[in-house]
Amino acid sequence: MSPRNNQVAAGLREAGLATLLLDLLTPDEEGDRRNVFDVALLASRLSEAADWTRTHPKLKALPIGYFGASTGAAAALIATAEHRNVAAVVSRGGRPDLAGGALRAVRAPTLLIVGGADTPVIALNRSAFAELSCEKDLVVVPGATHLFEEPGALDQVVIHAKRWFRRFL
Repeated sequence: MSPRNNQVAAGLREAGLATLLLDLLTPDEEGDRRNVFDVALLASRLSEAADWTRTHPKLKALPIGYFGASTGAAAALIATAEHRNVAAVVSRGGRPDLAGGALRAVRAPTLLIVGGADTPVIALNRSAFAELSCEKDLVVVPGATHLFEEPGALDQVVIHAKRWFRRFL
């Protein structure tokens, strides 16, 4: 339901990439704030969605890339570490630090995008970046805050995500 995630998905589709945009929690689960930080639960839901794509003839041959925002980024990294069928990962304003020890097991090329005005999250992303042993990049979007609400900030996210996914998918 996030307008930002919908904007990113639209940009990826415009670039010719298939997208499956989903909420990882049910409406009832969203009511309990602890579930938002249950990255293991979120990762399992993401893996289930990826497995689902493999049951559909038009989707099963497509490479899988995960795009995660906030705690969804940690979920994407955990799911990637646990299942080797992911070709690339992009995190927007994410909390990859919450993936913990799974970071060292990620093999898919990973792009971390963080807002330049989101100082605490920049530090968390730099720390997580150091733990990753895959092909990786860290992009800081100047002047952007955590939600990338500033004019043009989310457009920069889309540009970087498209570049990454085109390269690795």
